[in-house]
Amino acid sequence: MRRTNVASTLFYQIAGVVLFFFLLMSCVLVGRPGTAVRAQAQGAPSVGGCPLYPADNIWNRDISTLPVHPNSANFINSIGLTGHVHADFGSGLFNGEPIGIPFAVVSGNQPTVPVSFSDSDESDPGPYPIPANAPIEGGAQSTGDRHVIVVDSATCKLYEMFNSFPQSNGSWKADSGAVWNLNSNALRPKKWTSADAAGLPILAGLARYDEVAAGAIDHALRFTVSKSQRAFLWPGRHDASSSTNPNLPPMGLRLRLKASVNVAAYPPQSRVILTALQHYGMIVADNGSSWFISGAPDNRWNNDDLAQLKNIHGSDFEVVDESKLQVSANSAQSFPANYSSMTIPPLADPTSVSLVAPLPTATPLDTRKGSVILYNNTNGGASTNALFFSILTTVAVVILSGAALIVFLAPRYKLRK
Repeated sequence: MRRTNVASTLFYQIAGVVLFFFLLMSCVLVGRPGTAVRAQAQGAPSVGGCPLYPADNIWNRDISTLPVHPNSANFINSIGLTGHVHADFGSGLFNGEPIGIPFAVVSGNQPTVPVSFSDSDESDPGPYPIPANAPIEGGAQSTGDRHVIVVDSATCKLYEMFNSFPQSNGSWKADSGAVWNLNSNALRPKKWTSADAAGLPILAGLARYDEVAAGAIDHALRFTVSKSQRAFLWPGRHDASSSTNPNLPPMGLRLRLKASVNVAAYPPQSRVILTALQHYGMIVADNGSSWFISGAPDNRWNNDDLAQLKNIHGSDFEVVDESKLQVSANSAQSFPANYSSMTIPPLADPTSVSLVAPLPTATPLDTRKGSVILYNNTNGGASTNALFFSILTTVAVVILSGAALIVFLAPRYKLRK
């Protein structure tokens, strides 16, 4: 009789442990009601040891599966069906200066200097850690955009200026300037410019040789169009046109190279760039020559290789609708491209030409643990389902807790009898 009780006790205790483990796992896996869990499979691009924005930033989001925008054909036609892609960067010199938009990385001991802006009401005030010899787009004598870009590797802040001129006292003068926290998804205030017409960061969209040499560009690229619309789409924050023609591209519009384009036929450097355009696309960032893609100068670029991009024409692109990826109009944080939601946010600028019907948006939870991001859909219908799910979960936890208690007490009760 005693041996039987011992065996029975051992059986009940093992069963209790199994039930307790199941109860614990159910509490962990159930999560919060109405949530979807997304684990980031890869990190963000980086410069100087700093991320080029979080991995869930819209610049870093693969958009290869997004639907084609309903006005895609008109947008592409207005940019130019027969126009061809041009790499606005490379090795060597053009007119005595490096080809592309240069940038500098400084350490934390770089002294800050005063900066002044003619467009001060839409610029972030100084001082900026800009070296006296910071590279200027087009060179010291340039009559072009004269962008200056600096990354502070100690603070992971990005400083960008447009039409920049160094002064004899060490200070700088420019038309506009923007400071970005590279660990943040924050956007510029609505309708603010930056060092770029679209109010976006420039560095995030540059093709860089190191990425190509590593075999992949994991972010969208920046490009220009000759004519744009007086409107901007998220993540754009600013327009640079007086035209209300709805078929002209607004700032922030995202294009994708069609999957039917055979990128394997291209030489190594071009192939990496074209693969990125199929997966991450390119964003309208400024007015300029159509189909000109921006990159940083580097003597390791193969200009003959990059020249093969001219075989890609406007007709090889399509405009994507990335509106459903928007988490907030004031943030570049984005849902995954396969996020199962019918929510479609409005245009970043409601006064712009309406291209997407506005509906309620899904907001992210503040809860973030490791690389797992939780999203909470706060639409009315979802909240009703969440309430039912919450009640059901509570009942299940109570039942399992009671069962575990009974299993642990039953052997002791039998032994006392």
